[in-house]
Amino acid sequence: MPEGDTVFRTARRLHQALAGATATRFDIRVPGSATADLTGEIIREVVPRGKHLLLRIGSYTLHSHLKMEGHWDLYRPGERWHAPAFRARAIVGSAAADAVGFDLAMVEVLPTADEDRIVGHLGPDPLSPAWDAAEAARRLSIDERAAHVALLDQRNVAGFGNEYANELLFVRGILPTTPATRIDARGLVDTGARMIRQNRDRHGRTFTGDTRPGAQNWVYRREGKPCRRCGTLIQKTELGADPTQERIVFWCPRCQT
Repeated sequence: MPEGDTVFRTARRLHQALAGATATRFDIRVPGSATADLTGEIIREVVPRGKHLLLRIGSYTLHSHLKMEGHWDLYRPGERWHAPAFRARAIVGSAAADAVGFDLAMVEVLPTADEDRIVGHLGPDPLSPAWDAAEAARRLSIDERAAHVALLDQRNVAGFGNEYANELLFVRGILPTTPATRIDARGLVDTGARMIRQNRDRHGRTFTGDTRPGAQNWVYRREGKPCRRCGTLIQKTELGADPTQERIVFWCPRCQT
């Protein structure tokens, strides 16, 4: 599942392959930006911002969001793609490499000076050099909603998705329905920052420290299985800011109170 660490790795791969090169191909296959043409412009950099990816070309930015299924692949010019062409939403090429974004969401080309319109609302990002743990904790600590819901709100902290929310709350011993105003918000964001930074350079995300398949998670997707700490069966429910945003929540009734 793409979360902040996945976007960070994607941005790094694209930056290493494209930064400094001239765009020789630019093809956006979504309404609104389909007529944009940045061929001939210099690909300046690729930057992650929470779950958003910003590919800056000349004085413009190609913004995309991976959502649940999106991904960017790199190919040699002319190399056969690993996914069907009808799923491609954006293509940016140079003389040495083509970056193809499949199943992307929120694809838009806009002036780089206007980036705040799409990412300015985001909270502090633990994978950013400008990470501000105190501000992230402050935003969480005044959110009266359930801790799981507050942690997923990208306006509080940018980059944590549902897997991180479930695993973080278990590690901190917090019941997911506890109001965020009643938790140790600073401890939670500090633990989350350490977790996502450890996973930033891994292809196989782990929260337990064990990278073997099936052993990476404490509670996520382990409903009905014994807790790795106490043996109590892991429970499952759904929580969300509203019925349209409900996410599956996993917790240990004994370890999280």
